[in-house]
This record gives sequence, C-alpha cells and structure tokens, in this order.
Amino acid sequence: MSSEEKAEHSILIVDDEPHVISALMRGLDEEPYLIEGAPGGKEALRLMTQRRFKVVISDEKMPGMDGAEFLGTVKELYPETVRIMLTGHASIEATMRAVNSGEIYRFFTKPWNDTELKLALKSALEKYDLEEENRRLLRTVRHQSQELKYLEKSYPGISALRREADGAIRIDEISQEEIDGIIAQCNQKR
Repeated sequence: MSSEEKAEHSILIVDDEPHVISALMRGLDEEPYLIEGAPGGKEALRLMTQRRFKVVISDEKMPGMDGAEFLGTVKELYPETVRIMLTGHASIEATMRAVNSGEIYRFFTKPWNDTELKLALKSALEKYDLEEENRRLLRTVRHQSQELKYLEKSYPGISALRREADGAIRIDEISQEEIDGIIAQCNQKR
C-alpha cells in the first residue's frame, strides 16, 4: 500500500511510555494506517496542527497533560477526530472523567487485545469517514438551498410544483430555446 493510501487513514498514538507506542505500531504494522506517536499531550496537539488525524489513541496517566484533559482539548479543537483511551489504571473516576470530558469512542485497558483494538480502529475509521461524508452532503445541500433561493428570487415561482388532481407533478412543456434563454439569463446575472 502506498504512503498516500496510508495517509488516508492516519492515527496518532499518545503515550509517555515509548515501548507502548512501539508495541501498538508493531501490532498495527500490517494495517493500512499511517501511524505517528507522541510522548505527551502538548506534542500531540502540535502534531495535530500539522496533519489531520482521523483517530487519536491516548494513555490516561501522563505527566503534564493527562489523557482526559488531552482528549477534551482534542474534542474542542478537532471535534471530528475519533478519540480512544488506553490506560493501565482503569479507575471508575478516570474512566468517567475521560468519557465526560473527551467524549471518547472506546476505552481499552493495558494490556490490550490486539484483535479487539484492530476492530475498534476499523470501526472508528468507518465512523470518521461516514461523518465526513455526512458533513460533505450537508454542505452540498446548503449550497443547493442557497442556489434555489437565488433562482426563486430572480424568477419567482420557478421552484413551485404544480400537481395534477391525482397528485402527480405536472411539468409544463418548455422548448430547448426557452431553456437556453433562461440559462443565458442566469449566467448574465452572476
């Protein structure tokens, strides 16, 4: 797989223990992901200003900025990024704080199950892609709505539907010459 294809599925691993980052990278080596590691929240946020990451996996217990604080910041700055927490200290309080502040997608304890983690990452990437497609479609609908408003303002009644008695939409006959004239008028007004 090319590096461009891998970059399509970028994942950031944040952990103050370098061997954890290495182990996760080794476990995901055969997957079509571009994976980067950061030793803490501040470094991870710096990397996120340089590249878009679809998924962030963060340890909870880190010096400086802990995982819950980091994932909460990611939620604010990059709300589309899917957030996963990985911790060796699974206290109820830490879990609830991480879920509430960072709206994490999944929570894993160390040592993690490679298969479960791979399935969760695949699911997280699919979630990201579906939500991105939804955002793109919403932008398209908004643009089309603006266009329709412009056309209705310029040509009152153009968007009105006329129905037959049985409910079928009636389309008036219009010649190609009339269509060309309307298009020419629209192009001149822009």
